[in-house]
Amino acid sequence: MAADTKPSRGTTIALIVASAMFMQNLDSAIINTSLPKMALSFRVSTVDLSLGITAYMLASAAISPLASWLSDRFGARAVLAGSVLLFTLASVGCGMATNLPLFVIARLLQGTGGALMMPVGMEVVLRNVAKSELMQATALTVWPALVAPILGPVLGGFITQMFNWRWNFWLNLPIGLAGAIAVLICIPKTTAEHQRKLDLGGFALCSVALTCLLSGFQRSSVAGSARTMAIGLIAVGLAAGVMAVRHMRSSPAPLLALGPLSRTSFSHATLLPGALFRGMFSTAPFLLPLLFQLGFGLSPVQAGGWVLVYFAGNLGIKPVTTQILKSFGFRNVSCFNGGLVGLTMLACGFITPATPKLLLVVLLFAAGATRSMQMTSLMTLTFADIPGPEKSAASTLHSMLQQTATAAGVAAGAFLMALFAGLDHVTTVGLPELHRSFLAIGAVALAGAAVFWRMPADIGSEVSLHRLRNAGSTDG
Repeated sequence: MAADTKPSRGTTIALIVASAMFMQNLDSAIINTSLPKMALSFRVSTVDLSLGITAYMLASAAISPLASWLSDRFGARAVLAGSVLLFTLASVGCGMATNLPLFVIARLLQGTGGALMMPVGMEVVLRNVAKSELMQATALTVWPALVAPILGPVLGGFITQMFNWRWNFWLNLPIGLAGAIAVLICIPKTTAEHQRKLDLGGFALCSVALTCLLSGFQRSSVAGSARTMAIGLIAVGLAAGVMAVRHMRSSPAPLLALGPLSRTSFSHATLLPGALFRGMFSTAPFLLPLLFQLGFGLSPVQAGGWVLVYFAGNLGIKPVTTQILKSFGFRNVSCFNGGLVGLTMLACGFITPATPKLLLVVLLFAAGATRSMQMTSLMTLTFADIPGPEKSAASTLHSMLQQTATAAGVAAGAFLMALFAGLDHVTTVGLPELHRSFLAIGAVALAGAAVFWRMPADIGSEVSLHRLRNAGSTDG
């Protein structure tokens, strides 16, 4: 009986965690369309409102290293429910804010809650799902990152136009309350595992590293003194990161155990070449709208329609991703599909307004489908060989590395455009600069895909069941 109910419970838990992540991802995607109306309400410029976005990012970066320690100290279920409630109440505060300072404070609290949701949520999934069900559970937790960018701008624009920008934040109230209740009812209670003291030195170094790196990446696309400051922030972030690793390797009770980094599956999926693809997952959606608007001369609505095809490919492949991984295994899929990711990016470097629409639809759908397949493969491989004692640290490390790679990806796209515009001695980015940016991204993806072939052939086989299937067919 237990064997029959466990997968069902695991799927339910994965859906609950995915719902929380969806609320978080939707909030990030929905806010951009509301900025002009919010600026009018606060009597500030739209540029000033970037403080709210920056506040969220910095709070999330600063607090996320605490996720593993909080989970071990107070129990994963309690921390997940608390983070969902904090995010929800802070969202209500964002909607009630009457001026910019109050809004920034609410966004800081929102970022604090959001910082814990993904790493603790993934830890909860890992602890309650059997390895044989991990791929399906991971596929469920990936969909928020795919769906939210589609719904966010459209839903945000509709709510802002038909109602009020404040409802974009108040929308989180029913979702968040339902999510927190579901966490408390459906997720088994967990007790504190370790009463270790907080490693303040490790926490300070990790927080400085993340906040400096993310701030630096965000500012790097601005020319002049801002870029000089960005380079300085990135340098400080890298130095703090190195010091954090050294500290945690030598500390008897580190903030984060670095054992997961020694796992072949985890290191390939989160460091190299995984980090290259995780960065690309944010670079392509950043560049595609610019390609259609600046390169093709389309309106934002027309560009959004073409980008929608790309995201449709993200979702269209989802029903078969699990079966593909079971049939071919992580190494083959990561290598071959990674190559397809690179080829589709290279192809985007050649399309023009004269490209037949049908060919453009096929290319964008394929680019989205291969991106989704690679994202699911990397996400599942990340935790495929993580033993129980390392799950908490692995979830937090994965969250921190993913934040960094995502920010770096957008920064890389902006840097490439600026670089090629400078080489062409033009002040406005056009089709030639965008083409070469896609070609550079595609070349990096092809190089990264080749590195996946260095992984063991049976890597993650307990999760993909690839080796077991082959053995069964041989024995039969």
